[in-house]
Amino acid sequence: MYHCSVNFCLVGLSEEAAHIVESTAPLPPFSHSYQRTAVPDAALTARADALFVDVTKHDAAAWAEELCAVKKPAATMMVIARHEQVEALEPFFNRISDIWIAPLSPAEFSYRYNHWQRGCKRYADSWETAQYLEATINSIPCLVWYKSADGIHHKVNDAFCGTVNKAKDDVQGRGHAYIWDVEADDPACIESERQVMETESTIVSEEVVQTGDGTRLLTTYKSPLYNIDGSVMGTVGVAIDVTQERAYENEIVDKNRTLETIFTSMECGVITHSHDGRRIIGINQAALNILGYDSEEELRREGFDMVAPSVLPDDADRLRASIATLKAVGDSVSTEYRVRHDNGDILHVLGNVKLVESDGELLYQRFLLDYTDKKLEEVQKDRYQRELIHALSEDYLLVCSFDLDSGEGIPLRVTAEEERGLDKIFFGSLVLEECLGAYMDQVVCEEDRAMVRASLSAAALREELTEDKRIHVNYRIRRGDTVEYCQVTAVRTGSWPEHHNIVLGFRSVDMQTRDEMKRRALLEEALERANKASAAKSAFLSNMSHDIRTPMNAIVGFTALAGSRIDQPEKVREYLGKIQSSSTHLLSLINDILDMSRIESGKVALDEQPCNLTVLLDDLYSIIQAEASARQLYLTVNAEGIEHPNVRCDKLRINQILLNLLGNSLKFTKAGGFIKVHVTEVDGAPAGYGRYRFTVSDTGIGMSSEFVEHIFDPFERERTSTISGIQGTGLGMSITKNLVDMMHGTIAVESEKDVGSLFTIELTLALGSGAGAVAAPTPMTSLGSDHRMRGSRILLVDDNDLNREIAITLLEDEGFIVEYAVDGQQAVDALREAGPDHFQLVLMDVQMPVMNGYEATKVIRRFEDERLAAIPILAMTADAFEEDRQRALRCGMDGHLTKPIEMDKLFAALDLMLA
Repeated sequence: MYHCSVNFCLVGLSEEAAHIVESTAPLPPFSHSYQRTAVPDAALTARADALFVDVTKHDAAAWAEELCAVKKPAATMMVIARHEQVEALEPFFNRISDIWIAPLSPAEFSYRYNHWQRGCKRYADSWETAQYLEATINSIPCLVWYKSADGIHHKVNDAFCGTVNKAKDDVQGRGHAYIWDVEADDPACIESERQVMETESTIVSEEVVQTGDGTRLLTTYKSPLYNIDGSVMGTVGVAIDVTQERAYENEIVDKNRTLETIFTSMECGVITHSHDGRRIIGINQAALNILGYDSEEELRREGFDMVAPSVLPDDADRLRASIATLKAVGDSVSTEYRVRHDNGDILHVLGNVKLVESDGELLYQRFLLDYTDKKLEEVQKDRYQRELIHALSEDYLLVCSFDLDSGEGIPLRVTAEEERGLDKIFFGSLVLEECLGAYMDQVVCEEDRAMVRASLSAAALREELTEDKRIHVNYRIRRGDTVEYCQVTAVRTGSWPEHHNIVLGFRSVDMQTRDEMKRRALLEEALERANKASAAKSAFLSNMSHDIRTPMNAIVGFTALAGSRIDQPEKVREYLGKIQSSSTHLLSLINDILDMSRIESGKVALDEQPCNLTVLLDDLYSIIQAEASARQLYLTVNAEGIEHPNVRCDKLRINQILLNLLGNSLKFTKAGGFIKVHVTEVDGAPAGYGRYRFTVSDTGIGMSSEFVEHIFDPFERERTSTISGIQGTGLGMSITKNLVDMMHGTIAVESEKDVGSLFTIELTLALGSGAGAVAAPTPMTSLGSDHRMRGSRILLVDDNDLNREIAITLLEDEGFIVEYAVDGQQAVDALREAGPDHFQLVLMDVQMPVMNGYEATKVIRRFEDERLAAIPILAMTADAFEEDRQRALRCGMDGHLTKPIEMDKLFAALDLMLA
């Protein structure tokens, strides 16, 4: 079938040798063309399929190199060379097909050429056979495979690869388990192939193959494969995947069983009988029950002839006449008839008869449905519909119907309310224009009469109801001194537009309308509040843009100035102080924003602990006094009115409330002014509780009455920092109000411009015992620059290069030895390798890659070496909230410091822990 055209290039061949090649007839199905050249020719060589080259009188290596460089990769090259030239050709052996040793007689040359032709013919025949095999096995849907005796698949077809969902290169050379995605080879498969190889016969069987996706059912045909010596070397298998077909067979069987069950148990009766009506082919129990028989045999005995004997005589003739109308296969007819049972009961039957053909025989297939109960339901339904119409019209003051073409109508329902007077307008036979005109003149508000008259004219109703099945018209009526909102609904009925019949319903919608007006007013109010909030947030963003950029500008500017005056230490020190001040202010702005966000999201929880209010106020005085003195303000804190100082409360949050209020007083009170804090215990607390009134007053600039109303709204500031020169987020008072609300307390404010402000807070706090109260905590004492633990080795764990550089420099300047790790896993490894006496403390960041600080701490605390597991660990992190501190302590850390690093706090903590 195949044909092969070969283009010969004869290089340097003698006339005699070339003549032998050209005169020898090609073997079928080959055809030859010839080109001669005395020396290598690149163009001829590149086109040639076969090259015959004589190098006996030439430089063999040079010719071979030149020809190999341009010949086609698949081209055959035969070289005629002397024996001593063979060694020179060795580098080209892998590109030369054969070497014929000269001298060659014409007979030997002819023999070798014919032998070469036969080899080409064998190769082409083999190629054709392989192609036939590949095309055959890859075009059939069956699975085909060739396996060696050890179970390795050496060749598979495309269908096999599609079934196992793997590429051919991924399957060939693999065993059963890998191919089918299972743990081990299938024992049944191994056994069947063993039998094929032992018996040397074909075995046909069904095999269930386990796969990674479940099981497959294969019908397999396995035969032996033979070696050249006749021994069995493996098996060839052909399989048909019948998984789906078998599933379909089982499904059909199940469905047939289901249909049989349905047929015998369904409530609808089914009969199939012969065309002459005398032979019953099949009948189910429901049909027997409807017709009044216990069994098919009883029906036969009674004499079934097209119609059962139990059918009433008057209906039997009509039923036969209906069946007789069926002429062609597929025709059907429905009819009603009655059946009388032996006990005298009469059933109403709804029947359907269809003419069908089965195996060349005409049959009647009949369906019977007992609808006796349906008859009763129809009567009840008619009664129910009448009652429903009456019930639905209860919501309407007036219901009447009209023919728009004639304008005539009748009232269907008129309210009995005498004060409305509708029964005097709508009674007897109605005329649309007259009765509606009287209604509008007597009842409808004058402002709405023209609109209602235009909407309810016959022409307008016809036009509107052509587009919509129902329309509504709202209007107002006057009842004495009040206005009532009403609605008329027009609904088209009957076959529109052949007949323009409508029903008009008039009802009061006063309550719904007024509710809707209230809801609209509430929505408008909510929209106004939302707009105000949006405007406030916009103002906040504008203010924050300024207030955040102001310290940032100072930080950037003074950093540049410090860099340009590095040789002026006093100036640099001054600039660094201003940078520090601006950084502190920027941090306070950010903390306020984050605090408000957390409060609004509900993430702040109170942590109530025993507390002494007197100590709390003393601490507060200590905190504020220094700044008050610096601003030349007079600060007094009076707690003499406290009878029960020991309480349970969230000391941190009460401090935050008072500091927010005092912070405002400090900012807005001029030098020489007074700031007072007064705490008294007042009556009205339940048993076990005390009610405490905190007042914070100042002689500051005060606030306008308009601003006092909004002082606790988020982002509100009476004047921006650009105008007042005093910076802030506008969140302090909102945070304060939220914290007071969380404690179920109250806060009030009184203020007058240029006079001062008074804030009053009342909190109800659980009382604590004297023994349970806690004294003021002893602050961690900083030893200044003369740290007692100078020379201690610290492991710093932080993934941020800049943070590490700052911390290392600060610590080393104070005499500490610092080693570092960039994540929690490195820290764990460093401690484990160093042992218990190498490091004295770990400074641990929290948010890090690979392993975070919490996880690393837990691992360290589980070290087998108890001394190493107990090493002090201090969290140094930007996670600055109370729950972050609590989480750090729960996971085993000994303390918690927040970034940015405050050196005094850092060294105080180090001194305390290392001591």
